[in-house]
Amino acid sequence: MADAFKGFGQKAIPFLKALDFHQSREWFQENRDLYESQLHEPFCDLVETLTVRFATAGLGLRGDRKKSLFRINRDVRFSKDKRPYNRHLSAILSPDGTKMEQGVFYVHIGLERCFAGVAWWQPGPELLQAMRKAIVTKPAAFRSVVSSLKKAGLELDQEDCLKRAPRGFEEVTEADLAQAVRNRHFVVRHDIDPATIHSSALVDDLVDFTLRAKPLLDWGRAIQGSAI
Repeated sequence: MADAFKGFGQKAIPFLKALDFHQSREWFQENRDLYESQLHEPFCDLVETLTVRFATAGLGLRGDRKKSLFRINRDVRFSKDKRPYNRHLSAILSPDGTKMEQGVFYVHIGLERCFAGVAWWQPGPELLQAMRKAIVTKPAAFRSVVSSLKKAGLELDQEDCLKRAPRGFEEVTEADLAQAVRNRHFVVRHDIDPATIHSSALVDDLVDFTLRAKPLLDWGRAIQGSAI
């Protein structure tokens, strides 16, 4: 690939630190070339390189340099925090290449942390209900997914789960299933060592993580197929 990912620039994180300090459109415009060369263009190359690698691995996830990245500009219309810029840059690769699909890969390069995730994030009511029903009616299949993830060093994120059982699932008594049906999302995460983002080896790391997370993708896709 002509634009194969070679790593983020050495000034990528320092740029984010300086942008966060200034939070100024004037400063950003003055330093746009640095943003493009150190952060944005490498991120575009990463998306395109991962698209090729994910296709080779049969993961069914893709993106492109125009549609996959989130803007570094913050949406401040409904926020009390009026700072114009994010402290990170991120992108999604999905089955159809858009940000609207479910069962996605997400990658985040930021000041607080660098990480990747494979997620069924905020699935719509019909799909979420189908997932919860699958957990209860086919517990062996769900536990097999959890077990496969655990063997691969991953576990489902329990952040932002419901405090109580959702309607219709109050009678679920087995602790692991009761916990699972309270999830609003089904997500596994992978921390990226910030020191590794400057090398093309980041691609291998992210492909390895996504392959380890594939049982979660396959589980959701099977349910999605029966729910639609």
